[in-house]
Amino acid sequence: MFSKTTEYALRATIYIAQKGTRDDKLGIDEIAKAIDSPKPFTAKILQMLTRDKIVSSTRGPNGGFYFTAQAKKLPAIAILKAVNDEGVLKRCILGLRECSQKNPCPMHAEYKEIRGQLNNLFEKKTIGSLVEKMNNQRFFIGNSVK
Repeated sequence: MFSKTTEYALRATIYIAQKGTRDDKLGIDEIAKAIDSPKPFTAKILQMLTRDKIVSSTRGPNGGFYFTAQAKKLPAIAILKAVNDEGVLKRCILGLRECSQKNPCPMHAEYKEIRGQLNNLFEKKTIGSLVEKMNNQRFFIGNSVK
């Protein structure tokens, strides 16, 4: 359902929010390995997340990626917007361009309800709440377990 870009952006954001601080920044090699993503692709995604101020970064020998307390308050939908994929929560499940109440696909009615629930989830779930789940329970997002 989500593009690889979106999947990796979600994983990277959660990983950096969980592990990266202003004093303990994360390098791209560590992030790519932890989320099981190719390094060049990870770099491109991190550039988008940094541009939209979801992830913070500094350059240089002590540089890397980290997360601020303010960014943890952002809703998960901010990640989708940063990678230009928030439309996934509005599209037809069959990929039709003209799917509406007037011209519905065979799954329109049922998926409309599910799509609404997904929208609600991404609007209400904060990045910080996802990190809390990672810290308090046994969830994983790639090669890193808890």
